[in-house]
Amino acid sequence: MITLSNIAVQFGKRVLYKDVNMKFTSGNIYGIIGANGAGKSTLLKAISGELEATKGTVELGPGERLSVLSQDHFQFDNCTVLNTVLMGHTTMWEVMQERDALYSKSDFSDEDGIRVAELEDKFAEMGGYTAESDAGALLSGLGIKEDKHYQLMGELSGKEKVRVMLAKALFGNPDNLLLDEPTNDLDLETVQWLEQYLSEFEHTVLVVSHDRHFLDCVCTHTVDIDFGKVTMFAGNYSFWYQSSQLALRQAQNQKAKAEEKRKELEEFIRRFSANVAKSKQTTSRKKMLEKLNVEEIRPSTRKYPGIIFQMEREPGNQILEVQDLKATTEDGTVLFDNVSFTVEKGDKIVFLSHDPRAMTALFEIINGNREAQAGTYNWGVTITTAYLPVDNTEFFQSEKNLVDWLSQFGEGNDVYFKAFLGRMLFSGEEVLKKVNVLSGGEKMRCMIARMQLNNANCLILDTPTNHLDLESIQAFNNNLKLFKGNVLFSSHDHEFINTVANRIIELTPNGTIDKMMEYDEYISSENIKELKAIKEKYILDTQMYDNL
Repeated sequence: MITLSNIAVQFGKRVLYKDVNMKFTSGNIYGIIGANGAGKSTLLKAISGELEATKGTVELGPGERLSVLSQDHFQFDNCTVLNTVLMGHTTMWEVMQERDALYSKSDFSDEDGIRVAELEDKFAEMGGYTAESDAGALLSGLGIKEDKHYQLMGELSGKEKVRVMLAKALFGNPDNLLLDEPTNDLDLETVQWLEQYLSEFEHTVLVVSHDRHFLDCVCTHTVDIDFGKVTMFAGNYSFWYQSSQLALRQAQNQKAKAEEKRKELEEFIRRFSANVAKSKQTTSRKKMLEKLNVEEIRPSTRKYPGIIFQMEREPGNQILEVQDLKATTEDGTVLFDNVSFTVEKGDKIVFLSHDPRAMTALFEIINGNREAQAGTYNWGVTITTAYLPVDNTEFFQSEKNLVDWLSQFGEGNDVYFKAFLGRMLFSGEEVLKKVNVLSGGEKMRCMIARMQLNNANCLILDTPTNHLDLESIQAFNNNLKLFKGNVLFSSHDHEFINTVANRIIELTPNGTIDKMMEYDEYISSENIKELKAIKEKYILDTQMYDNL
């Protein structure tokens, strides 16, 4: 349990929030949402003690332990992977260190023996005798194989370190758990493992995430940070979003009577609850259903960017034909080979691969920015494209302000471009900011604005939700669902893929898996798993042959 009493956080004259009084109780998972800069991560830091609140107190339940997902991935470079995880239970680790130091003494005394006996009792109470196997199980669940458990952290890749730090946070079944973007750099299987783990977790969890599907799967409550206020609602992110939008429409409808509005809200809760009940249940979702309350539904003051893609011309029947395409890295690693497909009218295709470099290579090739090692591609004569690259650095190496920068990519006067930027939530003096000082999220909104000016009939998007806040992701997602042209994209956002894509193409070093099906069906299909296993076996056999 975590209790916040009169918490306020202020930096200079800027007040993030004040008068925060909230209790987070055991058995619930709280998703913390808010626009970029609202103070989501700051709230977690204030709770953990990493940052001292300007005012107020944070209290844990008596004797309770708090665990935090660390963002410092270099702190434990000189420690083994297994020991790093064990350090997650600080008290147990201290007991282990003291006990081992006493056992190693050459002049072991009777007093030392009494102290060791005390430490052994404490160690046993904390589950110390199964600690290494428990830590190993966590690491394996998160995709860190046994052969790496005794390696130094400094020898791991960045993505592997992320997983170890997550295992460290989860280790020892903490009473209170703080997770800031826990799904970053995790593949689909690992995210699913984490969803299942948290759904069975019986203590208190606070999580910040931009992954809507993850929030929906695990959260029983939503904590919204908006305009200096911190408000708690029962229900997951989808419930908060849909209900707040309904309440906003009701607030704008002055003619509707109060009783009619209440009936509509109650009907919404009934339908939402039924939909959740029909879905794949987790413990968290079941808990959420018990707490939904019509009285908590309020209009949100959150602003959503006006992302609207429109086509200047209707695409013809020939969109894109790719034949026998191959791409490798500079060191010769095959990203994909024998890739052939034809894009049909109305296709919205998500490209998947175990190596994210494969999708980037494909998009760079079909946009003419990179040479393929083999194969051809051909665009239809009616097709116009707009490309959102994963790396936009080169676009912002400029001293231009936002208006001048955007005017490079379209026709119109300053008033037109200022209005356009206003739709993308750049208002007032913000439009005069220099583009080289923008945040990652601001740069992404600028790139999306640039794309909209093209009025293209085929959109190419390389991990488009990177750096975006939930509001921008939601607006982007909503518009792509309605877009009449073609969309070719990659993403690690489960909800984005599931609601936009009608076709899936998985790139492999030996051809493709190409299916017209929903993403949820694709990832759970036994037939797809068999196809992947066949391709992986082919790759392994080829590698063994090459090594002979």
